[in-house]
Amino acid sequence: MGVTGSGTSGGRSGTPRSWPRVPRSALADTVVTRLTATYAAAADPERAASARAYVKDAAPFLGIPAPERRALSRTVLEGTPLPDEADCTAVALRCWRLPEREYHYFAVDYLRRHVKRCSSGFLPVARHLVTTVSWWDTVDALASHVVGGLVAADPELKADMDAWIEDDDLWVARTALLHQLRYKDATDTERLFAYCLRQSGHTDFFIRKAIGWCLREYAKTDPRAVRDFVARERLSPLSVREALKNIGP
Repeated sequence: MGVTGSGTSGGRSGTPRSWPRVPRSALADTVVTRLTATYAAAADPERAASARAYVKDAAPFLGIPAPERRALSRTVLEGTPLPDEADCTAVALRCWRLPEREYHYFAVDYLRRHVKRCSSGFLPVARHLVTTVSWWDTVDALASHVVGGLVAADPELKADMDAWIEDDDLWVARTALLHQLRYKDATDTERLFAYCLRQSGHTDFFIRKAIGWCLREYAKTDPRAVRDFVARERLSPLSVREALKNIGP
């Protein structure tokens, strides 16, 4: 399993076929200039090599541990104003064009923090991030915190999720499965179960794991519903094991 480029499925490509337009943003200019200088100064080549191996060579790394990276990010953002949607788009896309994975993590964290400042029109940008230099380490946070936040704010985007669950790109389908991960009582249970069934025959580990994960998370809210669903439907052993991990058969 490797990196999936934009518009591809299962391939190994760090270069997308096309990039969305990056809007002009003075804020993004400031943030990215500070970011590249601050992160580059903290690079650790030895750590970078082990981090790259951990994500199966999905992307190069600078080698900055997560706690240090988050502290550096706070320094980068100190004194900057709240962004609007154009700023969020510019920061995310410009970070994604940088090769090292820590810049992508910064973009994901930035979007998580400011997703409520983005409209439903941000969804195509989120999809681009999901399908470019794709691996679970960015896709899962984008799914549950960014795409999930957009859909929660605009229920009309459920139709887009209905399309994403059918997508040939496994990362797009995984995003659809995981977008309700943090919804708890607000979960659209009918959709959740329908999505799991739609992809229940998928042979890829990341889809089967996502099915189990979203069911396990919803089981914290309604364990009986999850237990009954798993009992009556044919899911992979991996999905079943993950779904029932905390509630038992």
